[in-house]
Amino acid sequence: MFKRKVADKLKKWKETYDGKYAILLEGARRVGKTTLATNFAKENYKSYILIDFSNTSKSIIDLFDDLSDLDFFFLRLQSLTSIKLYKRESAIIFDEIQFCPKARQAIKYLVKDGRYDYIETGSLISIKKNVKDILIPSEEMKIDVYPLDYEEFCWACNIDYSIFEKILKSNKPLGNAVNRKLMRDFRLYMAVGGMPQSIEAFLNKKTFIEIDAVKREIIQLYEADFRKIDNSGRISMIYKSIPSQLALKNTKFLLSRAVNKRPTNKDLELLFDLIDSKTVLICYNVTDPSVALNLTKDLSHFKLYLSDIGLFTTMLFNDKTFIDGNIYNKLLSDKLEANLGYLYENALAQIIKSNGRDLFYHYWYEKNDKHPYEIDFLISSKNKIVPIEVKSGNIKNHKSLNLFIEKYSHIISRRILFSQKDIANDKMIEIKPIYLSPTLIENL
Repeated sequence: MFKRKVADKLKKWKETYDGKYAILLEGARRVGKTTLATNFAKENYKSYILIDFSNTSKSIIDLFDDLSDLDFFFLRLQSLTSIKLYKRESAIIFDEIQFCPKARQAIKYLVKDGRYDYIETGSLISIKKNVKDILIPSEEMKIDVYPLDYEEFCWACNIDYSIFEKILKSNKPLGNAVNRKLMRDFRLYMAVGGMPQSIEAFLNKKTFIEIDAVKREIIQLYEADFRKIDNSGRISMIYKSIPSQLALKNTKFLLSRAVNKRPTNKDLELLFDLIDSKTVLICYNVTDPSVALNLTKDLSHFKLYLSDIGLFTTMLFNDKTFIDGNIYNKLLSDKLEANLGYLYENALAQIIKSNGRDLFYHYWYEKNDKHPYEIDFLISSKNKIVPIEVKSGNIKNHKSLNLFIEKYSHIISRRILFSQKDIANDKMIEIKPIYLSPTLIENL
């Protein structure tokens, strides 16, 4: 079991609300929701019952047809599971609750009863077809669960993450040898990713070909889930088009390119089903950065990133029927031939989102200039904003950042360019190695 930050949120939920709300761990498949729930229950309750609605008996499912007598409901549940429940000392886990909507609706009555705590887990749980016929309980709180972030990855790999706080405070160049080592660690995260199964394979000293096979199996699982929502395959087409669209450096995600035709309302609905699945991250264009970012986001202009950088790396080379282990060796040694700025861009999008922040970017045209200028990410910091650029190679050319700073200097607090280079400054622009981004963004 890997150390996860979500465990601290679960503890806070239990201590603060004392059974007044159920908690829903919502996220994509294979991000570790069930493991989080069961380990938390083991460590914090006298007993617990785990009901996996993707693989449970009809007898269990039928219990939720009648909740008029909760004493009888709990008596039957304990009999069927052979587990004794203790008032205010037991938890009931509803795993993959999207497969049993009536159990999710029952949360309202179970929480009101107050005898036990309830932890739900769900994948694709916001999809309309799974909840259209039920009353969503107001007695339910949500925690988003994503793949392991870089700090959690470092914990799993026994990498000293605390050093990054000290490096940021010193704000001094580390020297080529140290920077190369820390960048290689970060590229290792980009190669393996944050899915628990791929990290476990890495820690078990599997080859990168074997690790890649684990990630491909997860991608295939997602595509199978997408087909359950829409068997036309269009959701998979949208999902698989994300790396290539980022490579094209378009100012927005083009749904027409993903589905190879003019998009229909149904295509738009499928797009947002994909976003609801939490397998992807959405980043909205902000039309006026001088106003609160969320108030001027353009709902029709956005980019999509994958929620896991390891899956992105696998999909990036998806033209091969199996991955060439040498590609991973080149990634780790920074010798890939292609300009992979968008690979680092996806990594930073995941880092920003894992810090609980929404994703925003901004593009614009200068007068008499047909070329668009773009800031990769914008982050609010108190009453100011922080423009952020990401580069994988040359850091000398940052005209977009320069123009943005000139235009919005009155509302900018810091100007940051993340790259593979050591700590430096270019006039008012802070140049930071991307492995410092989790700590830096957390402290903005």
